[in-house]
Amino acid sequence: MADGARPVTLQSIAKELGLHVSTVSRILNGPAATGARAASTATADRVRRLAAELGYRPDPHATGLRTRRSNLIGVLVPRMSDLVLAMIHEGIEEAATAKGLSTIVVNTLDRPETRRARTDMLIARRTDGLIFGDARVEDDFLAEVAARGTPFVLVNRHSADHPSVTCDDWLGGRLAADHLLGLGHRDVAIIAGEPHASTGVDRVGGFLERCAEAGVPVPGDRIAHGGFDTAAGRAAADRLLAADPAPTAIFAVNDFAAIGALGAARDRGLRVGEDLAVMGYNDTPLAAELPLPLTSVLSSTHEMGRRALAMLVRILAGERPPSERLRPVLTARASTGC
Repeated sequence: MADGARPVTLQSIAKELGLHVSTVSRILNGPAATGARAASTATADRVRRLAAELGYRPDPHATGLRTRRSNLIGVLVPRMSDLVLAMIHEGIEEAATAKGLSTIVVNTLDRPETRRARTDMLIARRTDGLIFGDARVEDDFLAEVAARGTPFVLVNRHSADHPSVTCDDWLGGRLAADHLLGLGHRDVAIIAGEPHASTGVDRVGGFLERCAEAGVPVPGDRIAHGGFDTAAGRAAADRLLAADPAPTAIFAVNDFAAIGALGAARDRGLRVGEDLAVMGYNDTPLAAELPLPLTSVLSSTHEMGRRALAMLVRILAGERPPSERLRPVLTARASTGC
């Protein structure tokens, strides 16, 4: 028996039981560990019982060499400093840990050349699969990755028919428009985000569709594109609010862009919730805790991450799961006068 000072190995267990080391390895680390028959039930029970008594732990590196699996998942996001992406990664990491997997996350800064380099690095690290959080609406690079045989899923953004887990952002945009129209607004503006991201495209598309159904057209000069951060939101709101007349409501496709719009409104002396309605998207924890709570659409970011990891595991097992769209939920708060 082990004295506690030395690590328990397959060899020491085999010697203790008078078995060949390959038999012990098959039982503890090979097909028998997942239910396939590798030895008699009695022998397998003896091996597992002694391994448990001695506190045997498999060597993940050695196991990876045998199975050609690294148990490592690569995650690519535009910026980990973005709270939405950090919450998605928390969900991915939580689900990965439950499956005995590890993750490595890299920033691509939403730059194609950086993304290509980071992807090559992750594949070279023998990751079992990839999760892309930076997909583009038109994305030939993803087709290249698929052609290389690398399993992957998309999270938060979708592209073509690649497997993805996202919010139903088109429906979310419709919910946002319904809310503002229901409050009587007929001159609305949009902080639209980046045109290459399906998040912005779908949220804007759903919003415009619902407005058109209500007979409230949104002209092009009421739509401002830009980044998803507070600085971009402020700059976009400044452009929109400089118009004469100014819009009575602004829908930002991201909470942080909406916070930037709050700053722009404040500096113009506008009372948000009275003179101007402002709403965001994602319903991050920050939204409800602002001095003026922000109306926002929940996109279930943590759950999105969990489901993306689960989908990738299914793909690694040889399945072809369908893409998933999580249902958005709107919460009205003081920023729209509620």
